[in-house]
Amino acid sequence: MISPNFPSAQPSAASAGAQTQAPRPQSRRVVDAPTRMLHWLMALSFTGAYLTADGERWRLVHVTLGYTLAGLLVARVLWGLFGPRQARLAMLWRKVQGLPAWLKSLPSVKSAATAQPAWRQGQNLMMALAIVLILGVVAPLTLSGYAVWDEWGGEWLAGVHEFFGNAMLAVVLAHIGLIALLSLVRRKNQALPMLTGRAAGPGPDLARRNHGLLAALVLACVLGFWGWQWSEAPQNAGVQDAAQTDNARNPDRD
Repeated sequence: MISPNFPSAQPSAASAGAQTQAPRPQSRRVVDAPTRMLHWLMALSFTGAYLTADGERWRLVHVTLGYTLAGLLVARVLWGLFGPRQARLAMLWRKVQGLPAWLKSLPSVKSAATAQPAWRQGQNLMMALAIVLILGVVAPLTLSGYAVWDEWGGEWLAGVHEFFGNAMLAVVLAHIGLIALLSLVRRKNQALPMLTGRAAGPGPDLARRNHGLLAALVLACVLGFWGWQWSEAPQNAGVQDAAQTDNARNPDRD
């Protein structure tokens, strides 16, 4: 008696390999490497400069980070003027210009169907406004810092510099708080694209090219500047400045 031909129950090696390989999640590039590098270097420079603002011991570090922040601002403006479309400052400005119209449209939001698009537009507007404010405050902050370092004015100039430093901190904290809020609402890490450059989901890349070499050049320039400042700094400069300040405060002490 001839037994019928049944297909083998064991899968072939090729099909087994195909089953073990899980499909990669779709993602698209939304932020190029130079924009991300400038963003994080500016964040690092401001944080370090703010933490070293008080006291003479870290004054050279504070000044170096202030110079770095000013240079990064110039680089970001140039990249925003001549870089790719998604990095242009004009894109941010167009979003901010839509703020008055968005505020006027809020009274007409009376249902869930109209609230969702208004809420999403408001999120994008607030994010763009925070970035524009940060870039706008950096200029007077670094200029007033240079004037204080070069002793162009008296205590009032130091007060102006401190005011812009606190204003910058307030805008940065508002920016971080907005990102945290959006991450909770959308249940997705909104800061991740600024780290990886990519966002989950199908669609074309907003940033067609990553420009990784240019980002590496920006980092190399900053590290080179820091190294040059370190080599040119006088030894024990912070200790000497601190001692001079202490002697000025206590002139009668031996």
